[in-house]
Amino acid sequence: MKYYLCKFIPPRADFLTTMSADERDWMRQHGAYLNDLLDKGMIVAHGPVIDETGGYGVSLFQIGDDQDISALTSEDPIVKNGVGHYLHYTMLGLKARG
Repeated sequence: MKYYLCKFIPPRADFLTTMSADERDWMRQHGAYLNDLLDKGMIVAHGPVIDETGGYGVSLFQIGDDQDISALTSEDPIVKNGVGHYLHYTMLGLKARG
């Protein structure tokens, strides 16, 4: 297994409060995409982070050795529509409740 902390970086610091109608729709699709990966056991947890300098999203991934984290995050609807990008941080391991 491989483990990653992935940080979704929105296109602008005030993104959460200034989203267009299209961006709101893509964010709904983004949430559904991440929830699907959660249901499949590929994501352990995900959610938005409120930061004074601008919000962002965090996801903890647990994926198979044959899977590519960049390929997974590039399929996120918000990324596919050119709104923001991910940073990937390799983790040596991941321990979770349950």
